[in-house]
Amino acid sequence: MIDPFGRSISYLRVSVTDRCDFRCVYCMSEDMAFLPKAEILTLEELDRLSGAFIRLGVKKLRLTGGEPLVRKNIMHLFRSLGRHLQTGDLEELTLTTNGSQLAKYARDLKEAGVKRINVSLDTLDAQKFAAITRWGRFDQVMDGIRAAKSAGLQVKLNAVALKGVNDGEFDKLIGWCGEEGFDLTLIEVMPLGEVGSGTRVDQYLPLSMVRADLRKRWTLDESDYKTGGPARYYTVRETGQRLGLITPMTHNFCESCNRVRLTCTGTLYMCLGQEDAADLRAPLRASESDAPVEAAIRAAIDRKPKGHDFIIDRRHDRPAVARHMSVTGG
Repeated sequence: MIDPFGRSISYLRVSVTDRCDFRCVYCMSEDMAFLPKAEILTLEELDRLSGAFIRLGVKKLRLTGGEPLVRKNIMHLFRSLGRHLQTGDLEELTLTTNGSQLAKYARDLKEAGVKRINVSLDTLDAQKFAAITRWGRFDQVMDGIRAAKSAGLQVKLNAVALKGVNDGEFDKLIGWCGEEGFDLTLIEVMPLGEVGSGTRVDQYLPLSMVRADLRKRWTLDESDYKTGGPARYYTVRETGQRLGLITPMTHNFCESCNRVRLTCTGTLYMCLGQEDAADLRAPLRASESDAPVEAAIRAAIDRKPKGHDFIIDRRHDRPAVARHMSVTGG
């Protein structure tokens, strides 16, 4: 699949649920209204849609949420998708998780063919963690991370950089990740969905400033390491681990975008930062043949935009996109 700007689309992110057991302040409002279950694709439908994308050239598949591991019987989907790893049609099956259910599922994930996972963890301070996640339990997440490491999963931590919240912890996170053998990616907050008055402006921290500050204490060697995602990586010489920076605000990464996002309702977003979307649920359910849905996928790729229009709107304090991050998994 080649988009209008010559980019090969080889990476699909599938949001298997919009539900989550946390309410992170940069992702959700505290009182979220979730989709009725009747609108959500079955696991078998998600499997079938994913298979269509794989036939069309997707090589990397990431399951997201909300929190993917709160979806009932989710391991059935992981095990089914694992068959594409065995045939070689899919190169990687992975997930992004908040870690709350990892103690339960880590070994099953490894057996299904998952080799590495991303865990969202913005702080190592239990009180800050409770404030950021609203509902989260720090000890439960740490138990999950330990279970993932014990199961042989490669763990990468994702931390959203939040001004005045965790900006004094990046050194601690880098050091801890070095001790544990984890890579770390810092992410700029993105203006997706209403999360509370004034919050967006208050949260935004440019990673260009963070990188300059970190270089006063750490040696960051530029790296050509790629995972298929948007992060630009450095090797922290003192620890030997990688530090990734995802900068949708200070330096967008659209020129190399290779991914699209499928929601749990069968809606395909060609860009995280644009509202244009394609309905794949209707053609999926209209025919037992996959030809109509494959045609719909190709038509959607043909209108993938050049890039997003993210800005932090300081005058009106409103998100660039009304859709919450939990809908498409970030």
